[in-house]
Amino acid sequence: MREEVLAVLQSVRKDVDFLTETKLVDDGILDSFDIISVVSELNEKFDVDITADELEPENFNTLDAITALVASLQ
Repeated sequence: MREEVLAVLQSVRKDVDFLTETKLVDDGILDSFDIISVVSELNEKFDVDITADELEPENFNTLDAITALVASLQ
């Protein structure tokens, strides 16, 4: 699943090293438009529903956090 989430992230932002970044939201690497795009693609690809309640920085700061969020919703 991690590789599939990575592919989604890379489709939205090809210029970011998602394997090493640990503050994607906190450092402003992903902006609100990026987050909306990522959420939309994750919802579609994994048939989950990421709601506003899950849109917390800690859920989107790292590849592993995003993967864990998707896994918890499946």
